[in-house]
Amino acid sequence: MKKIFSLFLVLIISLSMVACSTKLSNNESSSTVAEIALVTDVGTIEDKSFNQGSWEGVITYSEERGITYKYYQPTEKSNEAITDAIELAIKGGAKTVIAPGYLFEVPVYNMQEKYQDVKFIILDGIPRDKEGQDSIQKVADNTLSIFYSEEQAGFLAGYAAVIDGYRKLGFMGGIALPSVIRYGYGFIQGAEYAAKELGLNSGDIVINYTYLGNFEASPDNMAKAATWYNEGIEVIFACGGGVGNSVMKAAEAAGKKVIGVDVDQSVESETVITSAMKNLQNSIHEALNSIYNGTFQGGQSIILGVDTGDVLLPMETSKFKLFSQEQYDIIYNKIVNGEVEIYNETVSKDVTDIITKVVKVKLS
Repeated sequence: MKKIFSLFLVLIISLSMVACSTKLSNNESSSTVAEIALVTDVGTIEDKSFNQGSWEGVITYSEERGITYKYYQPTEKSNEAITDAIELAIKGGAKTVIAPGYLFEVPVYNMQEKYQDVKFIILDGIPRDKEGQDSIQKVADNTLSIFYSEEQAGFLAGYAAVIDGYRKLGFMGGIALPSVIRYGYGFIQGAEYAAKELGLNSGDIVINYTYLGNFEASPDNMAKAATWYNEGIEVIFACGGGVGNSVMKAAEAAGKKVIGVDVDQSVESETVITSAMKNLQNSIHEALNSIYNGTFQGGQSIILGVDTGDVLLPMETSKFKLFSQEQYDIIYNKIVNGEVEIYNETVSKDVTDIITKVVKVKLS
């Protein structure tokens, strides 16, 4: 009896381990076959940023329509590992693959040709044959490339911060990729526009500006943010995935403020006064809807911005003291109507090329 009981106990434990493994696996729907798949970059679906925002868009649409869905996470940061994850998703029944980020450019370039019956939606990237400026770009008919006007979101954040009373600002970008650069350039221009509206004098607004070279939450990044805060910076626009976590910790210790990025990061820390958002849920929802209603238009790269409601500030959760919903609506509509011209990285090759009369930009 003891032997039988022991075997029974081992069986129960084994089944429990399998159940736990299934629960913690990449499947979020009840079926083992997933029709819509999201492959993360090196982060997770709980990164409080780009991956999570994209994943929430997949969940929302899939559950509305009763479609199976699942996410896959590459084992490492490499084209080979990402390609393996995409292959795994397709073998698992994926008819649509969501690929959030520039790391998918080379893998999607190859996969879109190999699996022409599968739809690919790549965000903040365009399929290319190899890494580097001399690469060949190609968006196949089964692929849609989506970019965002981050300079508009950055502009709104910089404008709001200055109108709200902040005078010493900081921009901490991760890696100097086009999307990160656009956020930073827009941030400077928004601060300048607000400063002119307020009639401030030259040098009244200071912006410390840097790219850290990584998207990590690290002691070094936290220390740099802490140094800026100790030197008088009041609010830092943390534009770099995990970098935001480091900046938030530094802000909490210093009693200072943070501007989040990509998604509404207000729940991450009381120090977050607003976030320069991409409406990832909306854009993914619309892209998926076009696939399922037969209006999908692949073979192109599109840019989404204020005119489609795909970049914004989350005013309902923002912690502004002075900047109002009315002021937000006015400046937002001015951008939509073209009354405000915002330059991006294709116009200014370097941040020092941005001409400002009030804002003093300090490279740090």
